[in-house]
Amino acid sequence: MSSEFVIRLAGEAVYTVLKASAPMLILALVVGLAISIFQATTQIQEQTLAFVPKIVVVLLAILIFGPWILTTLVDFTYNLLNNLYKFIG
Repeated sequence: MSSEFVIRLAGEAVYTVLKASAPMLILALVVGLAISIFQATTQIQEQTLAFVPKIVVVLLAILIFGPWILTTLVDFTYNLLNNLYKFIG
């Protein structure tokens, strides 16, 4: 295994993780921004007001995007294990 191969494989792994976590991160960012704007306009500085809705949105995103995330991770793992003989030899 060359260093280029290891770097490419690590890059693919990082890309897969980012792709799988993107829906939850984007939705949490949008909800956090909306709640921050709401807190700034109403001058309510309650910490749980920002924390609880983000948790709920991330859990809903996992329920909605869960099958797609699972498919993405299984495809990466399948390709990795299917080509294992190339990596060793």
